[in-house]
Amino acid sequence: MPWHAALLPLAADTPDPAASVKEAHESVTNAASFIEENWAGWLYLGLKILLILVIAAALRSLVRKSLTKLIMRMNRGAEAVEGMALGGLLVNAERRRQRSEAIGSVLRSVASFLILGTAGLMVLGALGINLGPLLASAGVAGVAIGFGARNLVTDFLSGVFMILEDQYGVGDKIDAGVASGEVVEVGLRVTKLRGDNGEIWYVRNGEIKRIGNLSQGWATAGVDVQVKPSESLTHIREVVKQVAEGLAKESPWDERLWGPVEVLGLDEVLLASMTVKVSAKTMPGQQFSVERELRWRIKEAFDEAGIRIIGGLPAAEDEEEAADPSAAVAAPSALANPASPQSLATAPIPPPSGTPRITK
Repeated sequence: MPWHAALLPLAADTPDPAASVKEAHESVTNAASFIEENWAGWLYLGLKILLILVIAAALRSLVRKSLTKLIMRMNRGAEAVEGMALGGLLVNAERRRQRSEAIGSVLRSVASFLILGTAGLMVLGALGINLGPLLASAGVAGVAIGFGARNLVTDFLSGVFMILEDQYGVGDKIDAGVASGEVVEVGLRVTKLRGDNGEIWYVRNGEIKRIGNLSQGWATAGVDVQVKPSESLTHIREVVKQVAEGLAKESPWDERLWGPVEVLGLDEVLLASMTVKVSAKTMPGQQFSVERELRWRIKEAFDEAGIRIIGGLPAAEDEEEAADPSAAVAAPSALANPASPQSLATAPIPPPSGTPRITK
């Protein structure tokens, strides 16, 4: 059966095997020539990038290990201080350990960011990427972020310096000006406080201008006792000394007292009273409980010793005497004498002579 002319293949459309082989050979030859001409540059570039990454990794590992050793040395120093006689007056080892770990974490993060960021920029430069626009854009973005988030940056930097300087820690009772209470959590941006009534205060670190730490070192318990000016100061000192000895021998006051209870002397002398100042060095945060216990025991001891405290019940000899009977008698009146000028002044005025009288 004859084929249609349109179905017959044209001679021009038939691929030439020799031409195809020649084109493939030329492509392979060009690729080989390109590789041969540039392999040295590629190898140099690859080795350069690899060297940058290896140096960055080694430097990062070295810095992190150095910071870890530094933190361990700080912890060993804190343990040594804890075993000393004055260790109780300083920050305890656990607090020092937590603080040093927080500082180490911040320093390690900053070191890693700087090292890896520098290595990334060097790799981009080695690849031939123009870093000028990138750095310019980063600078503009940094300025914009700095203006827009300046409070955030201030809070972060304040938090870092608070941790580095160990101004306060978890468990401390502080007065931060805007709020006061026990520190629950210390962050790089916000400090969390629990108030005396149980409320939680979130205070930004940038807002804290001054800090009063009531939990570091030691505290002072002060008690003012007002007594009669006629009391013997020697007797008062002896009674307070007995109270202090009894308090120092009982638990838990023997742990809360870090020094002897002392009578500092007269703080104020008035006509009707005099104030005796009593003071004691206590454990941080326990001064208020020691003051209350001292007042309780001093009051009981003074009552037993017969020492009168201003504001208490009056003694029997101080009660008011019976009223004078003559005080109830009124003074004699001048009107009792009819010849006195006062009686004459109250007498009615008689009518003048010659005046007719009106009678009914």
